[in-house]
Amino acid sequence: MNKLKKNMKRILKFDERIAQQTENKMRMNNFLPITETKPQDIFIAGFPKSGNTWMQNLIAGLQYGIETSMLPDSLTQELIPDVHGKQYYKRFHDVVFFKTHELPRKEMKRVIHLVRDGRDAMASYYAMHQAMKKQVTLKEMVLEGKDVYPCRWHEHTRIWLDNPFNAEILIIKYEDLIQDAFKELKKIVEFAKLSCTDDLIYKAIEGNSFEQMKKKEKEFGWNNKEWDANEDFIRKGKVGSYKEEISVELIQSFESLSKVELEFFNYL
Repeated sequence: MNKLKKNMKRILKFDERIAQQTENKMRMNNFLPITETKPQDIFIAGFPKSGNTWMQNLIAGLQYGIETSMLPDSLTQELIPDVHGKQYYKRFHDVVFFKTHELPRKEMKRVIHLVRDGRDAMASYYAMHQAMKKQVTLKEMVLEGKDVYPCRWHEHTRIWLDNPFNAEILIIKYEDLIQDAFKELKKIVEFAKLSCTDDLIYKAIEGNSFEQMKKKEKEFGWNNKEWDANEDFIRKGKVGSYKEEISVELIQSFESLSKVELEFFNYL
């Protein structure tokens, strides 16, 4: 037993040494650990399948003034890092936007809380799990929170509304973004203090329309090794499509669990 413990300690020390060497090399090339952020940075925090990828692309256009209609996902992930997909990132701007599904942390001082009707989000989330061949039912996801990250929709939404670390938070509803993208992006521009002309905002909207997002997916794919290139990540983008995808009984169960949060955002 003692010999096994000694061997384990040697292995752990070796792993720590390799990890430190890797980090040192990355820092020499101006890469920082994804957990190392600054107070002025902004986190795009949304429950999965709430328009988070769309928002990444929109922000890339607003912040860097680039033509996003031909922006590959690999470059989007460099400009607007996904905390779940990268270990290291580069700072191309004083203020870096990060995409996250996480719950509030004290390091998240400035946040764009992206909210989507949980019923639509769950329908899309389940479709994603099906595409990834995960063995889970929508009922298990809704009632038990199985394979739902980081927690169920109403729990995720409630914790962000409670704002336990007193972050500066701008709430953007997915449905409002679809109805009047210019108006919602103007809010983001003011919140983030970005230097954007109206023409640039309209250009970002046009470059990231549902049709353009589908086109980019087809041409460039996704910078995600777990995603099957034969499956569609960008689905319908419709409001209320859950009515066609979730049983009445399960909708009622979801609404019972999430009544307070759904009413808060006028989804009920």
